[in-house]
Amino acid sequence: MSAACEVEVGIGALNIDDVVAVARHDARIVLSEASRAEVAKSRAIIDALANDPVPRYGISTGFGALATQHIPLEKRQQLQRSLVASHAAGSGEPVEREVVRALMLLRISTLATGRAGIRPETLDAYVAMLNAGITPVVREYGSLGCSGDLAPLAHCALALMGEDEVVDAAGHLTNAENALRAAGIEPVQLQEKEGLALINGTDGMLGMLCLAIADLRMLLTSADVAAGLSVEGLLGSDAVFADDLQQLRPHPGQALSAANLRKVLAGSGIRESHREPGACTRVQDAYSLRCSPQVIGAARDTLEHATTVATRELAAAVDNPVVTLDGRVESNGNFHGAPVAYVLDFLAIVIADVASMSERRTDRFLDVARNHGLPPFLADDPGTDSGLMIAQYTAAGIVSELKRLASPASVDSIPSSAMQEDHVSMGWAGARKLRRAVDGLARVLAIETLTATRGIQLRAPLTPGPVAAAVIAALTDEAGQTAGMPGRDRYLSPEIERAVALVKSGAVRDAAARAAGSLD
Repeated sequence: MSAACEVEVGIGALNIDDVVAVARHDARIVLSEASRAEVAKSRAIIDALANDPVPRYGISTGFGALATQHIPLEKRQQLQRSLVASHAAGSGEPVEREVVRALMLLRISTLATGRAGIRPETLDAYVAMLNAGITPVVREYGSLGCSGDLAPLAHCALALMGEDEVVDAAGHLTNAENALRAAGIEPVQLQEKEGLALINGTDGMLGMLCLAIADLRMLLTSADVAAGLSVEGLLGSDAVFADDLQQLRPHPGQALSAANLRKVLAGSGIRESHREPGACTRVQDAYSLRCSPQVIGAARDTLEHATTVATRELAAAVDNPVVTLDGRVESNGNFHGAPVAYVLDFLAIVIADVASMSERRTDRFLDVARNHGLPPFLADDPGTDSGLMIAQYTAAGIVSELKRLASPASVDSIPSSAMQEDHVSMGWAGARKLRRAVDGLARVLAIETLTATRGIQLRAPLTPGPVAAAVIAALTDEAGQTAGMPGRDRYLSPEIERAVALVKSGAVRDAAARAAGSLD
């Protein structure tokens, strides 16, 4: 989806590509007419309850442990402002722009269902703020992942009211009121229920999950490419990736990964060199080569489960209380982040394992006892040169960090709000560590890709397959210098970072896919 497109928000659910388009590529959003009608209808119900002598949570009461406190009519606006201001209690470094935009979009999506009871003019202002490229400053710490991502969403709501700091479309840090007025948006004065409606959702953790899913779809294909290059460069066999063998254990992700590996290895002169009887004395390759479809494939299946959860959550109206379809205003527990928190942790686990196997393949290239005829550490003059010795250290350090990040956040609950909120999901924390894990996986795969392509080039005069040749070309800069190319020791960090950038952007995956015809 291009940056120029529009995403319609309303009664129908968003999809993951919509979230990425708005959050990462600045697509504009528009509200559907059906949504506008439903929002107006539910707001009329809230307005009718404003003078009800029966206490109504979020309308005429305090919040959390203070829900028993009845608030008189003349203090209702102050109630909403106080709620938002007090809950905008974040601390730490600002989170990434794309995360804040995803969070804003998903809050708008819930508001647009009509289940939150917000005024149409407040929703219009929120949409206008997002479309104007105004990004509230949201701090890293503050959400426990229950009652929603309260502090992050409160910082966005406070900006909508013309308070707090924002970053404008030009990237300048400024006052929210100034940014809103410059964009022709009048700061909002909240009415009954609106403060709660603006902050009570799992939007931050869900937004980060959607972005991670989009990244991992690309990175797991890149992992297949890297694994295939390693099998090629280490004189491994592609026979174990045969389709009939995969069908004996019918996991769909495994079958897709094995198919990718067959395509990566197709047409390789290196592979053909040891296909004849007697050309290779090994009976089986090491697990890190032979079992890569099983590991990467299981990661793919886990990603599909996470996608199912994200898709369901994108169709949800997460708020408390909600205006039901038949007009009741009811409290509920749908704000609890457990469904999202669990899959955030699950993805961190599989990332650590995919990266761990990748690092093991990198290490095999560097060990003269296991790399089948390549020089130690792929060095030009071993002893004088260290080759890629320390690149493997870097990968190993990242993998160790990924193992720590795989420790689940969702099992750690700390009671809050005077024991009213006595079990929380910690989904925001799970999402934050998952983002770091996705970055780490890209780096480990980049180092494997760089190492494998050097190993393949050192097999000359044997010729690589079309996919390996395409990846080597993708790693070559305008000056003809290839990241990871054989030769005397040189400053290695820039080459690693260039490979990382190419993996993260999808350039390595795309080059491989073009040469292979297609990759899943």
